[in-house]
Amino acid sequence: MTTYRIELEEAAANQDKQIIHEGLLAYNVAHFGYADIRQLNLFIRDEAGQIVGGLLGYTYWDFLSVDILWLHEAVRGQGYGSRLLRMAEEEAVTRGCHQVHVDTFEFQAPGFYEKYGYQRWGVLDGYDGRFKRIYYRKLLGSSPGEEQKQE
Repeated sequence: MTTYRIELEEAAANQDKQIIHEGLLAYNVAHFGYADIRQLNLFIRDEAGQIVGGLLGYTYWDFLSVDILWLHEAVRGQGYGSRLLRMAEEEAVTRGCHQVHVDTFEFQAPGFYEKYGYQRWGVLDGYDGRFKRIYYRKLLGSSPGEEQKQE
């Protein structure tokens, strides 16, 4: 009989993590029948080519997942966040997506997402004993207010 052990590795090798990702993907593909996972990354660069903001996400099975949207202090309040979000949504629609999901901490950007029609669907309390993590979704191609119809 084969024996197994569980190891904790804070700095795991990329190829080891890739095995886990590929294993889960293979399992999911068996159910979906296909794999359609693509990165969606947008970057804001200054004149010197330095990154001062961006959006990191991916599209999969008709969804857009926004993992990170960040702006350097120097570019905040100038509409770049709105442009990043809009560009990501437009590209997602081009890729056949119908919905987007994102999460943010209460001290980050809940008002920003709500301004653009994102609907809160979940909250986790207690991060560091103080903060909430808020989960949002939005139907792509809809205007603010239409999201209420999706429940």
